Amino acid sequence: MPLPFLTADRVFDAADDVPLPHDDRDTWRRPYRPGPWRVGAAALALLLASFVLFAAVIIAATAEPTSAGLVFALALLVIAGALQLLRMGVWVSARGLRHVGFLTTRTAPWAQVVSVRTVQQPVRWLGLPRTLQGQALLLVRRGQAADGVPPLLTTHNADFLGRTEAFERAADAVGAWADEYGPR
Repeated sequence: MPLPFLTADRVFDAADDVPLPHDDRDTWRRPYRPGPWRVGAAALALLLASFVLFAAVIIAATAEPTSAGLVFALALLVIAGALQLLRMGVWVSARGLRHVGFLTTRTAPWAQVVSVRTVQQPVRWLGLPRTLQGQALLLVRRGQAADGVPPLLTTHNADFLGRTEAFERAADAVGAWADEYGPR
């Protein structure tokens, strides 16, 4: 019994070259994968949240419900922080470019984007105060000075630490979005 959907020897038609239904350019998407440091930190936070939830169950069974509620709220806060940590980064769509931080989100429509470029400069190591020489992807907006612009991506942030090739691919992908949708 042949299973054509599992084999690689079938002929592909040119009519199959239509965009997939999930390939919607108007939805916000991250043009790169989250890095291992970011995923590892979020996984450790979720592991901590599981212990805190377990403690909330034990407290609810043995002590007052108000203290169990406080511990449960703490676990929910840790879970929300882990999810926000995974959501951080650069997101693009046909509408613009969005830089999501832990507490802030900045969105720039493509009409305001002057350039997206990679520069050599001192960058922060994993977001800590220590700086190292590295590459940064900068977004220059219309009506904004090019000096002092916070970087979108760096070679030493939680997504690209030790992954220079992944940084270059991500910078190229963001640059391609800017070339495609930016002002002419």
